[in-house]
Amino acid sequence: MASQAAETLIGAVVLVVAGGFLLYAGSTADVRAVGSGYELVAKFRKAEGIDVGGDVRIAGVKVGSISEMELDAQTYFAKVTFTVDGDVKVPDDSLAKITAASLLGDSYIAIDPGASDLMLEPGEEVTFTQGSLSLTDLILKFGGGSGPTNSE
Repeated sequence: MASQAAETLIGAVVLVVAGGFLLYAGSTADVRAVGSGYELVAKFRKAEGIDVGGDVRIAGVKVGSISEMELDAQTYFAKVTFTVDGDVKVPDDSLAKITAASLLGDSYIAIDPGASDLMLEPGEEVTFTQGSLSLTDLILKFGGGSGPTNSE
């Protein structure tokens, strides 16, 4: 009888701790309501480092997330669809670029707002884009490994 009471008490403690973890995760996660924003599209020559669920930021502040990535079979560009918060309006001459959070960290889409008075409507494309930079490519260019060599 005493062992059943101890098992019940341990089970209750485990449930309380699990509930505490869930409450903590829910309070610290940056969860947004589905449908609270609008979708935009951007095409990048290189989209290394970003993935579905990644951040979209303006001035370092998260304003959305990446919802879909696919290859445009005609241009061979990465077509990225992302959602932006409904209260954030993006000028139609804005630049969307893939930026690294750190040298070893994940990348995200940074939007540099333009100066236009016209705003992008849901489903429209950000026409000015800058793809990701590969650290390996930069090192090879710096080290001289990216050009033809003369060997006579």
